[in-house]
This record gives sequence, C-alpha cells and structure tokens, in this order.
Amino acid sequence: MNNAPAEALKPASEKFYSTNQLAEDAGVTARTVRFYEGRGLLNPQLAGSTRVYTHSDRARLQIILRGKRLGFSLDEIQEYLNLYNVDAEHIGQVRHIQRKARERADDLRTKLKDIEYSLRQLEQIERDATDRLLSKGVNTDSSAPSLTSIPRTETQKEGMDP
Repeated sequence: MNNAPAEALKPASEKFYSTNQLAEDAGVTARTVRFYEGRGLLNPQLAGSTRVYTHSDRARLQIILRGKRLGFSLDEIQEYLNLYNVDAEHIGQVRHIQRKARERADDLRTKLKDIEYSLRQLEQIERDATDRLLSKGVNTDSSAPSLTSIPRTETQKEGMDP
C-alpha cells in the first residue's frame, strides 16, 4: 500500500500548486508570483479562499521568468502569452516570438559593440594614465598612489604645508 499523498500521485498536468509551492518550484518569492498575478500574467483558480495554480500556470511562470532573463518587458511577455489561445497551431505565437527574439538579439549585438568600444576607450585611457605616471616616476603597481611616490613641493619639504 502506497502512503504517498493523493496529490503527489497525480500527473503533473492535474497537479495544483499553492503560491508558495509555485514560487519555490520556480526559484522565486511568493511576492514575485503575486506580482505577476497582479499584472495579469498569471490567473490562479480559487479553492475556497486559497489561490491554486495549475501546471499551465507553472509553465506560464517559466515563460515569464525566461522572458525577463532575456530582457523582454512584461508587456512583451504578455503579448506573447496572449497569443497562446489564438490558434491551435500557435503559428502567430511562434512568429511573434521569432520576431521579438530577432529584435532582442539585434539590440544585444548593438549593446555588445558599444560595450566593446567603451572597454577599448577605457583601456586606452588607463594606458595613457599609466604612461604619464611612469614618465613622472610614479610607481603604478598599486591601485592607489603612495604618498612616497608623489613628488613633494619645496613648501611641503620644509613642513610648511599640512
């Protein structure tokens, strides 16, 4: 005789999740789940006064989280989720995500080029600053200049400058 709870024996497609169970399963907080519910991205059922989420809600949450990790806005994710029930073949949904993925990838490529350019500029500035410090006899091994490596003025040498 199996002592496992009846809920645990149900196929995943028939299993219900509480807010906390869904959150834990997805690796987020219950507050995050409620936030997405408040935005209309998740629509739990009620069992009495308790919210219960289905396997479909679990899948929707995974899509939401993946979309956020990839940089999509909640509005873009909502557009995608809204297309799910439009047609049985999900052609519109797939076309939509294909277009959005291409746009996002293009945006990231542009940002990557900008970051690479900025890195080259910063590296050049660092090299120029290092060369200038070396030409003045300043040790550049330390990230902070040593007081002993900074040349003192005649006033400082005589102890007149604090």
